[in-house]
Amino acid sequence: MSTVDWIILTITLAGIILYGLYKSQTEKNLEGYFLSSRSMPWYMVLLSIMGTQASAITFLSAPGQAFTDGMRFVQYYFGLPLAMIILCITFVPAFSKLRVFTAYEYLEQRFNARTRLFTSALFLLSRGLSTGISIYAPAIILSSLMGWNIYWTNIFMGGVLIIYTVSGGAKAVAYTQQLQMLVIFAGMFIAAYMLVHYLPEGVGFIDALKVGGAAGKMNIITTGISKEGGFDWKDKYNIISGVVGGFFLALSYFGTDQSQVGRYLTAKNTTESRLGLLINGLVKVPMQFFILLIGVLLFAFYQFNPQPVFFNNAVSHKVYTAPYGDSLSATETEYHQLTTSHKSLTAAWLQADKQGNTAKAVEYRQQLRQVLQQEEAVKQQYKYYLRKADSSADLNDTNYIFLRFVVDYLPKGLVGLLIAVIFLAAWGSIAAALNSLASCTMIDFWCRGTRQDICNCGDDEKLKQYKASKWITMAWGVFSIAVAGFASKMGSLIEAVNVLGSLFYGVILGIFLVAFYIKKVQGNAIFIGALVAQAAVILLFILDRYGITGIGFLWFNVIGALLVVGISLLCQLFSHPSAN
Repeated sequence: MSTVDWIILTITLAGIILYGLYKSQTEKNLEGYFLSSRSMPWYMVLLSIMGTQASAITFLSAPGQAFTDGMRFVQYYFGLPLAMIILCITFVPAFSKLRVFTAYEYLEQRFNARTRLFTSALFLLSRGLSTGISIYAPAIILSSLMGWNIYWTNIFMGGVLIIYTVSGGAKAVAYTQQLQMLVIFAGMFIAAYMLVHYLPEGVGFIDALKVGGAAGKMNIITTGISKEGGFDWKDKYNIISGVVGGFFLALSYFGTDQSQVGRYLTAKNTTESRLGLLINGLVKVPMQFFILLIGVLLFAFYQFNPQPVFFNNAVSHKVYTAPYGDSLSATETEYHQLTTSHKSLTAAWLQADKQGNTAKAVEYRQQLRQVLQQEEAVKQQYKYYLRKADSSADLNDTNYIFLRFVVDYLPKGLVGLLIAVIFLAAWGSIAAALNSLASCTMIDFWCRGTRQDICNCGDDEKLKQYKASKWITMAWGVFSIAVAGFASKMGSLIEAVNVLGSLFYGVILGIFLVAFYIKKVQGNAIFIGALVAQAAVILLFILDRYGITGIGFLWFNVIGALLVVGISLLCQLFSHPSAN
């Protein structure tokens, strides 16, 4: 990056941190540190919810996801609006009425202590692991730009985040997320504009979408159903799994994940919480559609401009001096020859399409798809040589596609701004996650274990709790940095973090569904149901990884929730009426 880019990046990040710390002055007790003293208006709740969900993974990996697999990932969010309505009717009033610190406090009142602690532990495990992945995402940028070792980069990124989060608590998170979202949206709109601006003369936005469509990237709605085999349960993204599985996942994430529940528990009242959630349900799908569309525009852009055979430049440069360096260079040359032919065919197809010459357009389109298949084969050959040259190399470059465009093509100043966007997205989501991890550890384990009265204890005890919360936040930050060290092997980050969540969210949701809607089920039955259901989901995941079963990860949310409901009902049916 240029000096100008570094200056813009530094000023943007430092300015937002200082603003958040300036606005974060609050009472030095747990309600102030974790819930901003329940004082936030609906628009702050909305921006905080969006900022927590829209991590660096969203802006770094989603365009790459669309570049490689098309727009069908957007179906993953189709169940979200309905989930927001259910939350506003059931979850929000219950949490607000009880004035809980964490969602899991309710479970002890409804069932027993074991169920509360088990559910909170599931959250801590899943959120702690996914936060590590979120730290890795911005570390990729620094590692790629500066050539730093990724493990030291993780420590640097995580260390900055720990200082920022420990210092300010929930209020700092909320106020920084407000500015972060504004900068993020501005940056992404600029990126989309520049992608269209850099297309050849006579090729516009609609033409770019046509190019993407010709290559199958505009696959916004897919059914997952084929004439030969019926519904494909292995298909991860289709309208059925999106609406059903996405609904269960969204209901669990926004209704039972403390990183999100903690955002709307900061609201002044129930109405403010509901407004924040409902508007999030309205804007999230268009927002994700737009981010994925940037990936389609990226694909179109690279049909007219030199496309790297492998987008992770750092890995390629590292192994070119290895014994397989000559093979890599030869493969890259072959790939560039194909892309030259590709560019000519794309221009010819567009021209035929504009002239209404259907026969020629079909002919060029078929040839174009053949070249795309040849390019994919050469890419796989290149990755084969990469693996031979360095067995530890990360061969999934999906997370680097958007970053490579930003660094290679954007003018001075804009590179720094777009890098800042990715950093800000990371900081917003990670800060909220660390805050929620600390709140659950403190409220569900520390305070409960020592039988402290959180709200009515003396000032000295409140100050002690406040200081302990900061140390716990720091401990979770260190844990997440350790997890980030293993994230390089997880492929597409946006997919990895959602797979991880789906292993636990269904079971957690099932516990809350029973709590709210099936009053006859008591503590012992729900605890057994949750244990068995979680073991079953983990087993299904292991079997799927070994190819024994084939179930898209979104269905884990449905299976987990339904197993909890079904097994707990059976256990209650055969238990003693007074068992709890």
